Amino acid sequence: MLMGLGSLATIGAQSPANLAVVVLDNERYGETGMQKTHTGYGVDLAEVARACGFAKARIIRKSTQIAPMRSGVYGGQGPLFFQVKVGPDSPPLVLPPRDGAHLKRRFREALLGESAATQ
Repeated sequence: MLMGLGSLATIGAQSPANLAVVVLDNERYGETGMQKTHTGYGVDLAEVARACGFAKARIIRKSTQIAPMRSGVYGGQGPLFFQVKVGPDSPPLVLPPRDGAHLKRRFREALLGESAATQ
C-alpha cells in the first residue's frame, strides 16, 4: 500500500460504495530483508485513507475488532479502509536457482514446450 498511495486518492475521488480495502500490515518489507516500513515508524494508512475521502477508515489492532470489521466489509457503505496490524513473521530465506543450464532449460520449456527444451 505504501508503494501505491495514489490508489487511495483515486478510490476516494471515485467513491465506490461497494469497495472495502483491507491491508494486512506487518510493518516490514518482506522482499528485501524484513526492514521496518514507514508504518513501523508511525505512518497511519487509515488516516491517509480518511484524508483521501474514504467513508470509514480504521486501524485494527486487536482480534476483538475483527468481527465488527467483517460486518463493516459485508454491510457497510464504502469506500471502506481497514489497516489490520499483524505480527511480523520470519520465513526461511529462499534464493532462486543459480544454475545457468537449469535456468536456460526452464526458460526454453516455458517458451517452446518440453520437447524443444532438450534440443
